[in-house]
Formats: sequence, C-alpha cells, structure tokens
Amino acid sequence: MSDPKTFYDQVQESVGAVLVGNEEIIEGLTIALLTRGHVLLEGVPGVAKTTIANAFSQAIGLEYTRIQMTPDVLPADITGTHIYRDATGEFELRTGPVFSNVVVADEINRATPKTQSALLEAMQERQVTIEGDTLPLPVPFLVIATQNPIEMEGTFELPEAQRDRFSLKYIVELPNRQDETTLLDRFDTDPNIGPQTVEPVVGPASVHAAREVVADVHVADPIREYILDIVHGTRDDPSVEHGGSPRASLAFLNASKARAAIHGRNYVLPDDIKTLVEPVLMHRIVRNTDARLSDQSTSAILNGLLESLPAPGAEVEFASADD
Repeated sequence: MSDPKTFYDQVQESVGAVLVGNEEIIEGLTIALLTRGHVLLEGVPGVAKTTIANAFSQAIGLEYTRIQMTPDVLPADITGTHIYRDATGEFELRTGPVFSNVVVADEINRATPKTQSALLEAMQERQVTIEGDTLPLPVPFLVIATQNPIEMEGTFELPEAQRDRFSLKYIVELPNRQDETTLLDRFDTDPNIGPQTVEPVVGPASVHAAREVVADVHVADPIREYILDIVHGTRDDPSVEHGGSPRASLAFLNASKARAAIHGRNYVLPDDIKTLVEPVLMHRIVRNTDARLSDQSTSAILNGLLESLPAPGAEVEFASADD
C-alpha cells in the first residue's frame, strides 16, 4: 500500500474500533510516522495516552515497547548494556527496549535529566552507542512520550533541547459527554476490549511506500514563505523569549506534506499549515516572564500570530505545474 490516504483511513478505522474521539491524535501519530518524527502527548491521568500509542502501533503492525519512566530508571535500562556470562567467560550485549519500532516513554518527565538525554541520540540519529559500539535502530522508528501536566512532585521538566526533538505535541483532552457515553457502551458490551483487539491493517513495507509518496508532495513557494513567516514571527514576538528553531521550520515542511498526502492531495494548502501551528510550535517556544506572570498562554500567542499574518490567497497556484 503506497497511498497515504488509504494508509491513514485504514489505521483510523482500526484504532477507532477501540478508541473514541481521538482522531486528531491518530492523525498526528500518522504524520510523525510518515515523516520520521516523534510525538509528545500531554494529558491528565486516565485519558488513554498510553492506550492510544499502543493501539496505533497495533494497527500499523509494528513492534511496540513501553518504558515506564521513574526517577530510578538509568540510561542503560533504556539503551541496553553488556552482561557478563559465567558460562562463556565473555560479555554479551543485551539491547534495551529502545530497540523497537514504536517506543512509548510513559511519563517521561518523571525520569531524571540524565535518563531523558539517553533518548536524544536515538531520536535524532536513529542509533544508540553502548560502551563504544554504535548500533542502528529498527526502521521505522517512532518515539511517543507521554507526560502528566498536573503533578509537579517528583518530576523533571523536559529541557528545551529535548522538547525540540519532538516534531509534534498534542494535548489529549478529556472526552465530551457523548464520546464518554459511547466508551461506556463499548466496555459494557465487551469488558475485554483494548489495544490488543486492534487489527493490524498495514505493515513496515506500507510505511516505507507511503513515506516515498509523502516526500514527493509539492510545496509552493508562497507556502514555504508562510512557514517562515510563522516561525520567524515566534522569534520576534514580544511575549516570547525563545522562538521556533530551524528544526521547527523543517518539522512544519515535512508535517504539512504528510497531512496533505493523508487527505488525498499531492500539494500543501495554507489550511495544512494553520492546523499544524500548535502541534509544531507549542512545545518549542518559551514565553518570557511578563507573559507567564500575566498568564498569557502559548496557544493565545500562536493564535494572535496567525491572525496577524496574511495567508497565501486563492490566487496562488498551490499545485505543481506538472500535476
């Protein structure tokens, strides 16, 4: 399967048999997977952050591992280490849970900075160095980290460099009453329903094929300028201490191409950019002291920036001349 729209529709349908009302999150996970990115999920306990990650990995037919982050987790617990074997008198390499297609770092902000940084090389370089040996990670490779925003005790806030490694961030909201009613009905009918019941509908070959299609999506020059206007706007905003990095611009470019592809287009529209503004930027920009004291949210800053910037209009030819 090489068509990203068919890929996404089948994944969404498979996951939707278990989860209710998380379509935006599944879209974001699909975008990250097809652009070699990583995703940060934030939400209060009980909103199914880990279940979403597990169900998604089941639907795409990839190997899944979960790491429960706590203050006593060491870097070697994630990457692996050499174990001495008495029987052979030699050291044997035991790889850690990071050697998987989909790695869920659950409650990542509970791990110490040293342990958090163990994921940096893996996320950026797609490889791990263990006692001098550099080992490639499986392909595809996707890190989904979760964090709880309401518990501060025993947590370590992700540093800016670590947050920047995540191409997208989504807030997993509490369900509305209608969705929660549907959820109760499903579990009342089948108490054993869960991620393990999600049917695999694609696989690694389909991921590779869909990625190639995404790479060929056309981005018109006015769209590129619009991306740069937004990212540079965060750097110049008087409420922002640190704006989006060049990595944010690249995340915008790649994610917009993937979003266009999974919605059946081979060209990017301004609406793709507008939809991705918060997922791409809300974890990257740092508000200044005045904005924090006045309780000006990151979302409000980004919405204000969007309103102040003119988007490319209908007169622009978004599709490629070759189409």
